[in-house]
Amino acid sequence: MTPWARKTFGESADFLAETIPTCLARAHERAREGQQGVHTQTLEAYGHGLHAVQYEELATALEHLPDTKAVRLQGRTVVIVANHVLYPIRYAKTDVPVTAARLRRASGLRADLIRQHGPDPMQGELDLGLPIDEEPQVHRDIAQLPPGVGLVLVAYACAMERGVMRLEWGSAELRREDRYLIWHHHEPLVVPGQKPKR
Repeated sequence: MTPWARKTFGESADFLAETIPTCLARAHERAREGQQGVHTQTLEAYGHGLHAVQYEELATALEHLPDTKAVRLQGRTVVIVANHVLYPIRYAKTDVPVTAARLRRASGLRADLIRQHGPDPMQGELDLGLPIDEEPQVHRDIAQLPPGVGLVLVAYACAMERGVMRLEWGSAELRREDRYLIWHHHEPLVVPGQKPKR
């Protein structure tokens, strides 16, 4: 196990590194079965199903870990392990590196979660002495998280036909102007049945 994972999650690091990929592979299988069950021409059932079951799989597998707490955010159960929220994000439907990850929106729960509980920006904002627009209201569910809790993003590329192609975890800030994730640290997790990717 890497020093970052050990420092972040302590004795739970090995278990998490093995369990998270299995959970997301299962979430993909469940979503694919749902898509096949409804026989639609679009992939809506797969996408919505994957979004829902990724949280369920992680919460069920990790709920018995020591130093773990479950919290409801926007109707989904997320898990806090060793004072870090584990938050899954499917960042792509093709096999592209995690450094290409970008949020669809610059506001909302995900964006606020990253801004409030992710790492401090690497570069401070330039103060030009101009009036600043008022900061938008932070999503109300962020208040469900304990103060000082960190955030570990579980970012993965996944498609219905190919399954989970890439999976990494780490910490990132959100660049407001273009919604790209700026990774402070990221490292791959091995998806069952795949060779490690670099």
